[in-house]
Amino acid sequence: MAENTRRGLFTLSGITGMLIATVLLLSILAGLTMWSIQTQQAQATNFYDPAPIVGSLDNLKAHSKDNANFAFQPVKKE
Repeated sequence: MAENTRRGLFTLSGITGMLIATVLLLSILAGLTMWSIQTQQAQATNFYDPAPIVGSLDNLKAHSKDNANFAFQPVKKE
């Protein structure tokens, strides 16, 4: 059996490869963190308004055929 004589400390399978992988993973983490912070800052003033949903459900009764008027209607084919 042939002995592996091409071992090196500073090859891609050694410290250099480990450092490249670590820097790559940390840069991906930093990028995703910045992206999430920017998204949160953009949406901080865009509050959720439940009025379209709650407003149409005020007239519903527990057991009524009129509830079909508030449900999603199928698309009418012309």
